[in-house]
Amino acid sequence: MKLKDKVCVITGGALGIGRCLTREFAKAGAKVAFIDMDKKAGMENADYISKNGGKAFFFCGDIADEKTLELFRDEIIARFGNIDYLINNACLSRRGILSQCSYEDFNYVLRIGVSAPYYLTQLFLPYWNEKGSVVNISSTRAFMSQADTESYTAAKGGISALTHALAVSLSGRVRVNSVSPGWIDTGAYHEEGYEPSYSKADMLQHPSGRVGEPKDVARAVMFLCDEANSFINGENITVDGGMSKLMIYSGDDGWQYEK
Repeated sequence: MKLKDKVCVITGGALGIGRCLTREFAKAGAKVAFIDMDKKAGMENADYISKNGGKAFFFCGDIADEKTLELFRDEIIARFGNIDYLINNACLSRRGILSQCSYEDFNYVLRIGVSAPYYLTQLFLPYWNEKGSVVNISSTRAFMSQADTESYTAAKGGISALTHALAVSLSGRVRVNSVSPGWIDTGAYHEEGYEPSYSKADMLQHPSGRVGEPKDVARAVMFLCDEANSFINGENITVDGGMSKLMIYSGDDGWQYEK
């Protein structure tokens, strides 16, 4: 995989999966530009990358805002001229119908999770290097749900549909794919010295026998960006340890239904 000197743009890159993505791409030699609302965490991450021999540019802002996206694009093009990869990672939850998520809160989540990825892809259209790639971070929650998760679930369903729509529209120009993580323990990318505290059952309920890590997602994203995989387009890769394939009935394998 040849990532040296590629320009990689990542949203929501200060913490969690986004922090892992910025560090893994930088470690592979890419020039990383990322945006996040958390100024302190973003600056810390950019400093970490720099101290470890990588190249990173951090822009503090809210991607729900149209003008912020335009300014972010302008800064990146001024610094790098063109881009190779866009990783639309940022999203959040304002919960759902049972907690009376408001009209404005619901639409705010959609602006971050769907509208911003669409608009950023559009903003960068004149500036893609040859064999460019968009990777959208969706979720297994685009296909299955827990109660009171409508804002996040709708955003992830939207980004999944946007993925195949953009892949068709941008045919021959930029490939567009998505990755859908399941349970990914992001604790190590939030705090130093983090120790997981989940149970043996948490691990064994996954057919792969463990809870996911951010690097599991990063490897899938980098695979989709790799030019050698140019025949993969409009596709989604689920990274959930097989959990969404597990058929559950009360009484099977220790599962008991409790209302």
